[in-house]
Amino acid sequence: QVQLVESGGGLVQAGGSLRLSCAASGRTVGIHAMGWFRQAPEKEREFVAGISMIGYTDYADSVKGRFTISRDNAKNTVYLQMSSLKPEDTAVYYCARSKYSSLSHWEYEYGEWGQGTQVTVSS
Repeated sequence: QVQLVESGGGLVQAGGSLRLSCAASGRTVGIHAMGWFRQAPEKEREFVAGISMIGYTDYADSVKGRFTISRDNAKNTVYLQMSSLKPEDTAVYYCARSKYSSLSHWEYEYGEWGQGTQVTVSS
């Protein structure tokens, strides 16, 4: 059974950096598209970044140039490197595995989700 476990969240000052990790059980990161989503208080969960099986990446406009998604297939782990963090980046960040090999912005195309990790950016 696939399990996704996020880690690396925490409190950081604006302008700082943080790297989130998502460890997956079984061999999954190198087969399925993986994505990062986030949910701020009183807001809907939104797509942040994704990476396809063959390495295509996509980012929300709000994080382009600041966030980088990557993966280590041997470790079954996907990462989200976040830099130049802003207070508006404050949210619970979720790792998700797509049902497919191609990445998507749509939540319904992701079948497995991690528990989330809190990222708080102070001003």
